[in-house]
Amino acid sequence: MLHDLVLAGHGVRLVPLEESHAAALVAFVDDALWRGMTSATPRTPAEMATTIADAVDVPGRLSFAVLDAVTGEVRGSTSFYDWAPQYARVEIGHTYYGRPWWGGTTNPACKLLLLAHAFDAWGCARVALRADSENTRSTAAIQRLGATPEGVLRSHRVRPDGSRGDTAYFSILADEWPAVRAGLEARLA
Repeated sequence: MLHDLVLAGHGVRLVPLEESHAAALVAFVDDALWRGMTSATPRTPAEMATTIADAVDVPGRLSFAVLDAVTGEVRGSTSFYDWAPQYARVEIGHTYYGRPWWGGTTNPACKLLLLAHAFDAWGCARVALRADSENTRSTAAIQRLGATPEGVLRSHRVRPDGSRGDTAYFSILADEWPAVRAGLEARLA
């Protein structure tokens, strides 16, 4: 859905995802990086622009381009989705970054900004995160954030090749947020 939310801090800036980000994003996307997504790997700026348009069209999804706060360089993308304000819950995902930013401060900085907005601005009671259960890099990153594993939904998703995949679910509840925030701030200090 179209939105004007901008979140900034800790060296990153999250801005509404738009077609102008397509060329920068597709430049670092490949099959291995895209593994775990439910759509085919975009290979051209036009295909990435279609992926972006599809993301923006989803009700309850606020998609962001992740930028370097100083240079404006595109580092990746992330989203709020399945936002249900009436139930005080949202999910964070559809996240990918170029390899130069793996293992650094980009992911914890983005998650701190998104979680702070969800809990502090929106008053969420629950924020969920999920990943393909075979994507050990992503599931490990989610656990490093301080999210609690909730289980695996078997045969929950269809991969781009048509095979079925399991989804590992994690969550952070409002009463857990202060400790999670402290852990993320410590990682970024």
